Amino acid sequence: MINVADFEQAAAGLLEAGPLGYFAGGAGDERTLRRNTEAFADRELIPRVLVDVAEVDPSVEIFGSRLSMPLLVAPVAFQRLAHPDGEEGMARAAAAAGTALCVSTFASATPAAVAAAAPEAKLWFQLYSFRDRAVTEALLAEAVASDYEAVVLTVDAPFAGRRERDLRSGFEVDVAAPAMQAALGTARPATTEEVFSLVDASLDWDALAALCEGCELPVLVKGLMAPADAELAIEAGAGGVIVSNHGGRQLDGVPATVDALSEVADAVAGRVPVLMDGGVRRGTDVLVALALGADAVQAGRPPLWGLAVDGEAGARKVLELLYDEIKLGLALLGCRTTTDVAREHVQRAGL
Repeated sequence: MINVADFEQAAAGLLEAGPLGYFAGGAGDERTLRRNTEAFADRELIPRVLVDVAEVDPSVEIFGSRLSMPLLVAPVAFQRLAHPDGEEGMARAAAAAGTALCVSTFASATPAAVAAAAPEAKLWFQLYSFRDRAVTEALLAEAVASDYEAVVLTVDAPFAGRRERDLRSGFEVDVAAPAMQAALGTARPATTEEVFSLVDASLDWDALAALCEGCELPVLVKGLMAPADAELAIEAGAGGVIVSNHGGRQLDGVPATVDALSEVADAVAGRVPVLMDGGVRRGTDVLVALALGADAVQAGRPPLWGLAVDGEAGARKVLELLYDEIKLGLALLGCRTTTDVAREHVQRAGL
């Protein structure tokens, strides 16, 4: 297996229908799911030549931490459904690859357990704000106490999108997920809709401002697509924004994240880090995102497919493949570092 697509195909042959549909599927007709990947083909990279690229450094610094590459592992829930190594194995894989893991609220291990399993890992914590605020506050406190470096508030999922693969398979979460069990008050299996019924749908900009003010870690807002929302997030005190449509799993028919990225990055104008997720399958996709204004990207499904195939070792292999593609791509683009990648390096296909 020499690329992400190979791992995805292998994972599809290993996972049962329910978990496979949960991880691979999107909302509605899955137009946004498909568009997320297809939209990268609408961009062409424009290399510059006769640049000294004998030494290329793909590393980036975010919130004071140096990462090996501008790709972090995005939050993916219930990873033990893919492999028994789960989030602990994913954290060790990310640490070995020199990058960070964003641990989901709905992880199949507690924030403290993930941190203990991978002491060298750089960890962010993805947060859903529960209707039961005590559960939310306990999760945040545990992440802070476990030396997580940032909080990522997901804001595009007040309710579950209509994920028809889950409806057809009758998928239920039947692995331990401590936060879900705490919010449900029981350890029983739950449907996707039941899981998201725990989320506070009344969350607003005032709640974001209160979170930013009260949290000692930088808070990133994940799930915005509109430049105006990026401006509001910064006004509320957000330390960063993540352009995301939840991997095509929420509102079907919204633009691909790479199509929304440049306008959001222009609105932010360098005041806080801008990340994006959705559709990243190649190192060249990462270069396109950097050229359109991202400081880094997050990828969820690619390392998850690696985890499904070979646990921690598989996830690490996928991250190493992406690192190699990013580093080679930088050199062939004529860039020594990620900060050298600029708008002049990308154009619409066919221009």
